[in-house]
Amino acid sequence: MKLCSPLLLCLAAAALSSAFVISSPHMWTKLILTHHWPTTFCSMEHCHPNISYWTLHGLWPDKGIDCNSSWHFNASQIEDLLPDMKRSWPDLLNPSSAGFWKYEWHKHGTCAAKAASLNSQHKYFSKALELYHKVDLDSILKKFDITPSEKYYSFSQVEGVIENFYGVKPKIQCVHPSKNADFQILGQIEICFDSDFTLLDCERHFTINAMSKGDWDGPMAVDKASGFSVCDHDMPVYYPPLQ
Repeated sequence: MKLCSPLLLCLAAAALSSAFVISSPHMWTKLILTHHWPTTFCSMEHCHPNISYWTLHGLWPDKGIDCNSSWHFNASQIEDLLPDMKRSWPDLLNPSSAGFWKYEWHKHGTCAAKAASLNSQHKYFSKALELYHKVDLDSILKKFDITPSEKYYSFSQVEGVIENFYGVKPKIQCVHPSKNADFQILGQIEICFDSDFTLLDCERHFTINAMSKGDWDGPMAVDKASGFSVCDHDMPVYYPPLQ
């Protein structure tokens, strides 16, 4: 009878340990790259945007909120990223403040950091910027004639451009100005990735088990708090120009 060597036993144990980590119910499986349209955001928050391109709202894992309250945000760790952060991920309410990035790090970055690929502030923020520039949502919408305008678009026009170009289904959110309004205002667009940073349908990877346990985080809660909700597929979409 052939006995296993201690090395093989160690390797087997390591493989089992790795499999356990990967399948952990507390580990996220999807990243949500969230863009918002400054004109719409500022119409709700009473700020004064001078930005006419889609900016980053955040990079959100699909599980966890505020995963490590002792891991404090430190802007000096992302100093080389700050010029791009100020342009691509601005705080629309307080442009000179780092408060927005601090909030996003504490709420979402500390949870994303459970993955080795995002386990530092620099890795998290630089990856968000990298994905934002690779997706280049603003340019793609312009390329296919979805531009800010006083005319209305159908929801399928907006969704179709994104879905056809990227090959995945986005999550598109709007503001409904009033209960009886006959249009909705384009506000936020989410593009999703798996843990290997490969594009993914935003509605994929939901399980009844996860939902029943309340494991799914909720950018939904964030959306509700900010006034955004999933767009009505049958209602005209207003994509407001910079005033």
